[in-house]
Amino acid sequence: MSMEATVRKITTAARTAGQQMARVPTAQKDGALIAIADRLQKQAEDIFVANRADLMKAMDNGLSAAMIDRLTVTDATIDSIANGLREIALLSDPVGAVTDSWRRPNGLEVSRVRIPLGVIGIIYESRPNVTVDAAGLCLKAGNAVILRGGSEAIHSNRALADLIAKSLAESGLPEKVVQIVPMTNRAAVKLLLEEERFIDLIIPRGGEGLIRFVVKHSKIPVLKHYKGVCHVYVDRGADLDMAAKICLNAKVQRPGVCNAMETLLINQNEAESFLPEVGLQFKAAGVTIKGCAKTRKLIPWASEAKDADWSAEYLDLILAVQVVGDMDQAMEHIAAHGSHHTEAIVTRDYARARRFAREVDASVVVVNASTRFNDGGQLGLGAEIGISTTKLHAYGPMGLNELTTTKLIVFGEGQVRTA
Repeated sequence: MSMEATVRKITTAARTAGQQMARVPTAQKDGALIAIADRLQKQAEDIFVANRADLMKAMDNGLSAAMIDRLTVTDATIDSIANGLREIALLSDPVGAVTDSWRRPNGLEVSRVRIPLGVIGIIYESRPNVTVDAAGLCLKAGNAVILRGGSEAIHSNRALADLIAKSLAESGLPEKVVQIVPMTNRAAVKLLLEEERFIDLIIPRGGEGLIRFVVKHSKIPVLKHYKGVCHVYVDRGADLDMAAKICLNAKVQRPGVCNAMETLLINQNEAESFLPEVGLQFKAAGVTIKGCAKTRKLIPWASEAKDADWSAEYLDLILAVQVVGDMDQAMEHIAAHGSHHTEAIVTRDYARARRFAREVDASVVVVNASTRFNDGGQLGLGAEIGISTTKLHAYGPMGLNELTTTKLIVFGEGQVRTA
């Protein structure tokens, strides 16, 4: 079968499965999620074998440490994604929920009701956990999903897809509601992006290059974020011990992810008290600092920050540091260089916290906590399908509700329009 025929077979089967899923009751969907979680843990060794094949190939190909970290599946990974599925099963089913209702003067009863989006295509790099997270969320929201992972994770993804298909069959659900694109070249991605008749939404997850490729070639609406240039602003009068703890966590805990801090902004009134000590803590953690002139006076081992550094997503133990005059200057810097992903302020001042939260344009704004909390699971949404920095139709972590849309249902008693 040609590549074109294979892609069309996948997408038409997904459309049929999606239509069937829209009618599946909540209990059956939840049962399937639990079945997948149980099988994941029972057959974890099968996943590890497949993942080891991917890791060996990744190392031979010289993939970066950040990419290998995203690719690796461990016991903790299996437990995390299995527990994520169980958490999704416990969440309220959005399908059929009435979000609003009203009565018109002519007696018409109008309701806005949540429905599945239909068929969703997920295109992603590394991260085999995305295969399960995406499948679980799409299942619960009544959608079919087509998964196209990167070539670096093909063995892991095939093993996971096989496990999911068996669990779906045992639960009485259509197996084609979750499908993996078996081809690993970008020609298959282009073909998938042309299937606007059968796919309702594309969600890319990965590096900026992949996402721009998808946006350029897609005939289907795309929900995306290009990169995560996240800032922490340490305000005048902030609790500096708290600020140090937050900044270290935001940069060091997992630097290769999109919600890690890439730029630290420090109010000039606190710079002398804050930067020398926190600079030593960053140095001990292996962080390279690129700073403005004022920063370099307080952290002598820091290198000079170039213009490009202020908009860089390092995904590594590299941090840009800028001393700013006040919160207005910090917000101007964020507006100029941020990516609408995650922005944080550390402050004791309630009014400035409220203003920062109101005026900074980002999918998540955090007060006195790490940027690392921009995550569906951490914010109580269950496993997320991704983070959107577009505003149609979702902004921020995409959980169950963001995988549905709404339609209007109108009840009448013989009314006709006269004007």
